[in-house]
Amino acid sequence: MNTSASQYYGLPYEGLWPDESSPEWMNKGDNAWQLTATTMVGMQSVPGLVILYGGMVKRKWAVNSASTALYAFAMVLLCWVLWAHHMSFGPMLIPLVGKPGFALSETFLLHQSRLGRVPMADFVYYQFVFAAITVILLGGSLLGRMNFYAWMLFVPLWLTLSYTVGAFSVWGNGFLEKYIIDYAGGYVIHLSSGVAGFTAAYWVGPRLSNDRQHFPPNNIIHMLGGAGFLWLGWTGFNGGSPFAANIIASLAILNTHICAATSLLVWVSMDLVVYKKSSVIGAVQGMITGLVCITPGAGIVDPWAAVLMGALSGSIPWYTMMVLHKKSAFFQSVDDTLGVFHTHAVAGVLGGLLSGVLARANLLKMMYSDSVFYAISRGGLKGTLKQTGYQLIGAAFITAWNAIITSLICIFISRIVDLRMNEEDLEIGDDAAHGEEVYALWGDGERTPSTQRRWHMPPRIPSICQRQ
Repeated sequence: MNTSASQYYGLPYEGLWPDESSPEWMNKGDNAWQLTATTMVGMQSVPGLVILYGGMVKRKWAVNSASTALYAFAMVLLCWVLWAHHMSFGPMLIPLVGKPGFALSETFLLHQSRLGRVPMADFVYYQFVFAAITVILLGGSLLGRMNFYAWMLFVPLWLTLSYTVGAFSVWGNGFLEKYIIDYAGGYVIHLSSGVAGFTAAYWVGPRLSNDRQHFPPNNIIHMLGGAGFLWLGWTGFNGGSPFAANIIASLAILNTHICAATSLLVWVSMDLVVYKKSSVIGAVQGMITGLVCITPGAGIVDPWAAVLMGALSGSIPWYTMMVLHKKSAFFQSVDDTLGVFHTHAVAGVLGGLLSGVLARANLLKMMYSDSVFYAISRGGLKGTLKQTGYQLIGAAFITAWNAIITSLICIFISRIVDLRMNEEDLEIGDDAAHGEEVYALWGDGERTPSTQRRWHMPPRIPSICQRQ
């Protein structure tokens, strides 16, 4: 992932004639794997996070939470091909970001990417699903109260002003590209989403007191289905980063699942020891922290290191979420609905630091060829400590940039539309936000009469009979 932007744009558009859809430079196996891996990542968002969010929240917020993910996926795609891809991976505008531009032309999409023997269209597609899931993940901090109109504005603004800077700085020939190990997005994706989600949650404000104190999932089985898409989809998330069906991809996939399984079991064990019960939601959280933690180093650490990373990702984020969060006035002051800060920001930083310590020099060379600039490649304790320092600097930059830019975006949007739904609509939920409810419990899709609603509020949209 750390290959410089100049390597993506240097090859001429040649060898592709009207009757030749498979030019000599393209490897069909790599191309097939890349398209498959990318689609697996896309399915983590749609339907994965759509189902996970819809099942993990209180019943009255199921439709709104699912639609939050669905809208973001579609909006990010259009923004990505119109300007954001080039801002993330195109020619440098400044050391923080590339020049905006279209990623739509045939001459651009069908020439070879030097990242692998695949068309440039594969790279655009792959990076789009990464960008989309980042925005959707941060949305998990805002469920249960954000005005959907504000979310519609937030998505393109945050993608443009925040995500592109992180992607370009670390992956796209920016100022951190030669120093930071981030194999598949521990910093660019997970730390960004965790910090931005927590920051946005501060500006949007908390859920209703009753919702915050009592927020049971409306469908745990659906939640597990969404979690399954997320877990298995991570095969493409980390396995697709080499842009080739090679041994690094194979190692990354195995390490990914080892770390996730270890983290899940450690999280469940912690719940059993402390609370005397295993929590299904806790198991899902442990799975996620394991997947996040291994992401920065999936293809460049040994399997034994994946076990160690899983043990730490199942215990340290557990402590910050289940113990520190409850004791800290700072954490209590911000309503992070699904605990995205702990599952993604904490686990992302943990994975980034551990990657600096545990990465193998020979695997780094296999992944990055002659572009290895990491101190760790020189070997020895001094090189490892120096690389860990670089990792800390990268984490600090991503954290600061996302906190500042997300705050400015929220302040700007608040001048246009309310960030938070009004109190009356917060009592109602989905019906107020979308005119729909997750389950048709009254007749064949008809609305439940207002007198039977447990919140005892009149319907916002009168029926046809009432209008007549």
